[in-house]
Amino acid sequence: MRILILGAGRIGTAVAHMMAAGGAHEITLADRSFGVEAGQLSSRIRRVEADAADPAALDAVMQGHDAVLAAGPYHLCPQIAEAAVRNRLHYFDLTEDVRSTRAVAALAADAETALVPQCGLAPGVVCVMAHGLAHGFETVDAARIRVGALPAHPTGPLGYAMTWSTAGVVNEYCNPCEAIWNGERREVLPLEGEETVILHGTTYEAFNTSGGLGMLADAFEGKVRTLDYKTLRYPGHRAIMKLLLEDLKLRDRRELLEQVLEAAVPTTDQDVVVLSVSVDGIADGRLTRRSWSREVGAREVDGMHMSAIRLTTAAGVAAVIDLLAEGRLPRKGLVRHDHIDADALLANRYGRHYA
Repeated sequence: MRILILGAGRIGTAVAHMMAAGGAHEITLADRSFGVEAGQLSSRIRRVEADAADPAALDAVMQGHDAVLAAGPYHLCPQIAEAAVRNRLHYFDLTEDVRSTRAVAALAADAETALVPQCGLAPGVVCVMAHGLAHGFETVDAARIRVGALPAHPTGPLGYAMTWSTAGVVNEYCNPCEAIWNGERREVLPLEGEETVILHGTTYEAFNTSGGLGMLADAFEGKVRTLDYKTLRYPGHRAIMKLLLEDLKLRDRRELLEQVLEAAVPTTDQDVVVLSVSVDGIADGRLTRRSWSREVGAREVDGMHMSAIRLTTAAGVAAVIDLLAEGRLPRKGLVRHDHIDADALLANRYGRHYA
């Protein structure tokens, strides 16, 4: 399949590198300019300068491609999806922004190709796993998703380092969170719902954050009593963030909060992604729990060092694109997480990075 990747940042270049190394697809990487990450890529990857904010440029760069991945700013996703529908390309993105996803979903009814939003890690792989674990239950009581993108070597009271977008972290901490409680779909407050979680011998705190459920609430509405998504952090992190967001009122000054975090919190490529998905319900007439958990660290992939968050995000969307190319996903309309087979995703050549 001929795949156009719009956005030559850390995730776009990782997907391009991973899929080009697989050899089954032709990859074009497009952006307004190319930085250090793009300079490490194979000559097999075609590079084109194009501005994804320009509709005419989108139409031009999409010619000759079968699919497009929006790997840039989330606010461009609806415009890129419109261009994909107009030019009859399959569409994929990584956004966790609810408003952008709703705009993409609204385009699907008249689309002649597949629109597959939220294909990264969370929302993305963990949502596919939740639906896969729920399959075969007679009734599902609760589905719980816990995800942390964390420094492998935490220091300081926050116990945190920036492993991905600062703006994305701020949105997670400030925006309302979707959940299902007592069978009713509702919005809950970010940073609330605190609990202690022990995974692989390490203690974490978990709390509500926005965006991680993606479209899973659509699939599970009316079918479960409880569905929630919480972020994992090292203990003590939440209290400090609540001080900043609530007591110092930085929730209402997000740009300033981003500046503070970028000035004070270091970045790192030495990170770990911690994942836990569990489903409780009745299976074979008995109360049963099925769980899936992983701890993925930074590693080298086909000669390129990838942080854990970069690897898991890129592997998730690469696997979904590959499954569509193999004819294992619907090729028209909106494709949700519950349309993707969990076993097929993990068995895929890119999904195996979650092993």
